[in-house]
Parts: sequence; structure tokens; C-alpha cells
Amino acid sequence: MGFLDLFVAALMPVLKVLLITGLGLFLALDRIDLLGANARHYMNNLVFYLFGPALVVSQLGETITFQSLSTLWFMPVNILLTFIIGSILAWILIKITKTPPHLQGLVIGCCSAGNLGNLLLIIVPAVSMESNSPFGDSTICSTNGTTYASLSMAVGAIYIWTYVYIIMRIYSDKSAEDTDTNQPISDSESYKALLLSRKNSGSSGCSKEDELPLTISGEKLTVMEKIFQSVKKFTAKINLKMVLAPATIAAICGFIIGTVSPIRILMIGDSAPLRVIDSSASLLGEATIPCMTLIVGSNLLRGLRKSGVSVSVIAGIVAVRNIFLPIIGIGIVKAAHHLGMVESDSLYQFILLLQYALPPAMTVGVIAQLFEAGEGECGVIMLWSYALSALSLTLWSTFYMWLLQ
Repeated sequence: MGFLDLFVAALMPVLKVLLITGLGLFLALDRIDLLGANARHYMNNLVFYLFGPALVVSQLGETITFQSLSTLWFMPVNILLTFIIGSILAWILIKITKTPPHLQGLVIGCCSAGNLGNLLLIIVPAVSMESNSPFGDSTICSTNGTTYASLSMAVGAIYIWTYVYIIMRIYSDKSAEDTDTNQPISDSESYKALLLSRKNSGSSGCSKEDELPLTISGEKLTVMEKIFQSVKKFTAKINLKMVLAPATIAAICGFIIGTVSPIRILMIGDSAPLRVIDSSASLLGEATIPCMTLIVGSNLLRGLRKSGVSVSVIAGIVAVRNIFLPIIGIGIVKAAHHLGMVESDSLYQFILLLQYALPPAMTVGVIAQLFEAGEGECGVIMLWSYALSALSLTLWSTFYMWLLQ
């Protein structure tokens, strides 16, 4: 296929995303107010708890088998690499731009977590259905593409609510501690601290021998207590409720349905006794993509109303997500294919490459709101990231399809 045909095939799904996103932005305006704060809240809950999980469980259940798992094992590794490399590039960006402490966690979140669910669920099936798509039969390609995108969304949700959530919480706590340290201490607080220090110094008449552990078993117990406390602190930073999100639970159920033969025979196929359950879930899942795209557009409205983040930080995040990560991703995927970790499925390789070229995940804004750290600035970053990703996604998608011919 020529470069122009590939460009048109890559441009069409991006234009669809832009049109529906623009519609969501229009419906969120105060004069229209069809997607105001309350409407977005309810629609987001429907997508999060109902439509999204229905799409994931139906697609994975229909297409995932025990044999196909051997070809998909590299995708979780690839997604983890996007998070780690993005975090390293974000750390370099923070040092160069001298990002304020309260925005450092947000910068790392935007650079590390890509939109692995919404956009892939829109772009991949749309590219597959194009008449000049280089991925073969459109029906099979669309089904497999939706499966890959659903798996990407489930794995991405786990990483976001563990890896990114913990990092942003650590930086939020650190920023809060720095703020408290810089606050002036009153005279009464200083006097109380002085009395407390004198009291402690006066009552510290015990010898050094008394401070040592009496037995070796006591020393081991102290070490074990420290280890236990460290593990307890680490697990306290993980929001297990968010890790076990509905999309994650749906992915687990989809894997069980697809890989366990008795359950698959009962639910999947035209002659399955319980096929009505799968068809109902598939019908609900069809509402996921348009609803998510409208929500993305309505959320971008906040970027038009908020400011306070420097141009250098925005430019750095855009450069990381649209230039550096995609270039690094080409080397990683090509090396994995050369070493036999990835099979010669052009659509699968296309999705692995595309995972490095996506704009930041909208979930980063949700986490920023939870910690009240940069939620206003997040709207500006998302606005510019998604506006510029329309061009970058088209160009990178075109280049990837040309590369995989």
C-alpha cells in the first residue's frame, strides 16, 4: 500500500474521535449543559461500572482461548515498560523544568500512563474496518483488535491504580510535608516543643546497656517488626478497591469464560445454552466507545478555564508522549520480535507500538482530584495533549502500518 492510502486509513478513526470529542465538548458548555458536572458523573459511573466491563468480558470471552494466551503474554510486559520508561523521562523533565513540588506527581502520571483503554477501543477496530487496511480480513481483524484493546484496558487499569496511584500519592504526601515544614511555628508551639525536649533529656538517664536488646531473639523480633511495618505502609498506599476495578474483574471473568472449556461451551457460540448472557453483555458493551469519547470531550472543557502550569512543562509532557516514547517503543517491539517474544501478527505488533504513542490517561486527572494535587493544571495538560495527539497519532499510526507491511 502507498503512503497516502495508509495515511487515510490512519486518519479516518482519528477524525471520528475528534468529531465525537468535539461534540462532547460542545454539550458540556454552560449554554447547552447536557454534559454538565452531574451528567458527566452519572455517565462516567455507567461506563465504569456497566458498559466498560460488559465490553471487556464479552470480547475476551469470545476471542481469548488457552492457546492464544501464549501469544499475548508480552502485552502486560510491554505496557509495564511504557510506564517505567515514561516515569524515567518524566523525572528528567522535572529536573530540567524545575517543576513545582505539587505538580511533580502529576507530571510523572501524565508521562507514564497512556490512554490504553478508550482510544485503543476506538482506533483499532476503526482502522481494521477500513477498506484499505493492511491487516487482512476486516471482520476477523476487528474482533481480534477489540480483544487486544480490551486486554490493554484491563492491564492498564491495574498498573494505573497501583504504579501511578502509589507514585502520585508519595509525591502528594511529600508536597504536603514540605508545605507544613515551611509554615511558621507560633510561640506557644515553640514553647511546648522546648518543654518536651527538656523533659525527654531529663528522663534519659538510663545507660547504653539498658537500650540494647536483651536477647538475640528480641533483636530478630525488632527486625521482623520493622519489615512488617514497611509492608503494612506499602499496602496502605495501594487502593485495592481501585485495583480490583470493574474492568479488572470483568477481564478476569472473560479469561475464565474463554479458557475454561465447559464454561465456554455453555456461553459462547450460536448453539450455546447460555448464549443470551454473552449477547446481552455484548449489546451493553457497544455503548462504551461513544460514551467514553463524549466524556473525554466534556472533560477537556476544564482545560479552557484553568491555567497555572508553565509552557515548558506542557511542552515536555507533549514531547515525551508524542516523540520520545514512540521512538523508544519501535526499538523495544522490534527487539522483542527479533528475539521471538512477539509473533509475526502485524495487528498485534501495531497495538504494541501504538501503546507508546497514546496521550495521557484520563484516570490521571481522577487521581489528581483524589489527592487535590494539580487537578486544575491537569485540565490544561490534557487539553493540549489531546489536541496535539490528533496529528501525532495519525502520523505514528501511518508510520507503524508502513513499517509492518
